[in-house]
Amino acid sequence: MTPKEIAEKSAAAMWAGDRASQDLGMSIVEVDEGRAVLNLTVAERHANGHGICHGGITFALADSAFAFACNSRNQSTVAQHNMISYLAPGRLGDVLTATATELSLTGRSGIYDVKVTNQNAIVIAEFRGFSRAIKGQLFEE
Repeated sequence: MTPKEIAEKSAAAMWAGDRASQDLGMSIVEVDEGRAVLNLTVAERHANGHGICHGGITFALADSAFAFACNSRNQSTVAQHNMISYLAPGRLGDVLTATATELSLTGRSGIYDVKVTNQNAIVIAEFRGFSRAIKGQLFEE
């Protein structure tokens, strides 16, 4: 299998059990080795008391893109710690896209950046995720 095929099969295996991302309304746009793109349309159920996208929803979208990127090699991998900076509000009806890119993978530890943008290419948030590989695989090779 090519690295892209492994990433796609890994994503399919993860997505099958990822009720949180599905229930929030996320979609996988693209996956490849060390990279993932997910999106979500901001609905009323995603809004906070200010009528804008709740920061936890933006974080969840970024975190899910991070998860699919760092699990793209069929090695079970979890978040070690993450941080996010909110730069602009997501508004009702916005299509938010989270693009996760691997910066470093050394041994069991990885570093990933995730940029969350809206449909007008306005940056909504910047997220950095630190991953740690654990025992197990997503599918039998």
